Amino acid sequence: MIRALALILPVLVLPLQAQSLSLPDWLGLEGHAEEGGPVRPIVSEIVEDRGQDARWVPGVVASKTQVTMAFQTLGRMVSRPVDLGDRVERGDVLANLASEDLAATTRAAEAALAAAEVQRDTARLTLERTQALAARNVATAAQLEQAQRAAAAAEAGAEQAQSELVQARDAQSYARMTAPFAGVVSAVYEAPGSVLGAGTPVLQLSAEDQREALIDLPEPALAGLPADAVFTIWQLSDPNRQVRATLDRIDPTADSATRTRRLYLTLPPDAPFRLGALIRARLGTASEPALMLSSSAIFQRDGAPHVWRVLRNGEAAHVEAVPITPAADFDGRVLVSQGLNPGDEVVIRGVNSLSDGQAVGERVQP
Repeated sequence: MIRALALILPVLVLPLQAQSLSLPDWLGLEGHAEEGGPVRPIVSEIVEDRGQDARWVPGVVASKTQVTMAFQTLGRMVSRPVDLGDRVERGDVLANLASEDLAATTRAAEAALAAAEVQRDTARLTLERTQALAARNVATAAQLEQAQRAAAAAEAGAEQAQSELVQARDAQSYARMTAPFAGVVSAVYEAPGSVLGAGTPVLQLSAEDQREALIDLPEPALAGLPADAVFTIWQLSDPNRQVRATLDRIDPTADSATRTRRLYLTLPPDAPFRLGALIRARLGTASEPALMLSSSAIFQRDGAPHVWRVLRNGEAAHVEAVPITPAADFDGRVLVSQGLNPGDEVVIRGVNSLSDGQAVGERVQP
């Protein structure tokens, strides 16, 4: 009897112990797994051409036609009627050299030509007499040849003297520097009283009819830049007045100090910028936007660059992978030529931890 009770008691105790270890249902603490966790917020940016807030580079306005003026002869500059910033018309006098020495050289050349012409005329008469004498067998053949050589030498001497006189007169005319076209004096290098050699720069003349903006960009920013790229130009003092400029040419070599290459942007004729004005330039215009985003938003899939585009429907949102075609890359920003539209929201943080169709939360500013 005792042995039978000993066998029955453990069987009765086990259900009681299991029941005592279970928790009441009203506590709501059952150990079932949650069907879905809270969606993660994302750090993203809106892809758009953001006007003045977009990345810009400094530049300067210069003339497309720019000439460094210099004298073609040695001399002392006695006057320079123009100064920095003066506007001149074609044919206006820009500077003068002392003309006394040049005039003396011209007079000496004239005297040398007169002497050479006398010798030429004398040699011609001598040749004519000798030919007449030789025809009557009075002059020998040797005398005739000597007269012919003297006449040829005198003729050459007269031609040389004539050339020297032309050079002297040209040099005298070089003592006056005149403007080859209408423009503005954009730089001055020498002052009156200076002794100048031939080719020494005196001033710089810039035409105002064709102006262009000059900016410098590093090599990575030029990779993939369209040949017909358009830029927006404005000044810090007047950001609301923006001008469209088109890429004209790029320097073939990089600057030895900065390793940047210069871009020349053609400005419209009515651009409100004076020569030498400091400007700001950014890629794209309002009608032709340049979509740029952070380089951290790009990830590789199947060997091609992609980004995560956020699709929102009310409070619900999810991401999708979109292939893009990146172009220029500058200072952590990438120009996107294909794949995105203005206004698209793109994830720029944690791109490697997302998957297609994953639900995401609210947008967090970077």
